[in-house]
Amino acid sequence: MSDQNVHNAGFTSSGITGGSLASSMMSQEARASGGGVHSGGPTATLQEMGARGSTHSSGFTSSGISGGSKASQMMSQEARSHGGGTPRGGTTSTVQSI
Repeated sequence: MSDQNVHNAGFTSSGITGGSLASSMMSQEARASGGGVHSGGPTATLQEMGARGSTHSSGFTSSGISGGSKASQMMSQEARSHGGGTPRGGTTSTVQSI
């Protein structure tokens, strides 16, 4: 995943850009969870990366998720909480797709 993709999606150091993919994700996630965006969810994870201005150490790469990385830990935790698989639209798949 490139820093530019995260920024282009609307996750920036000054916050989420209005009218962007990021704002749409935030809105959908908030509606689905009853009004808030959960820490560790797709929106919060991507915004953290956008605010830092760097995705390089996260482990989300164009060739997949790097073993032993924060991304692999997220994927394992998400898979355990969903009975062994990572759901489409979940944190790991959303972040990896961007």
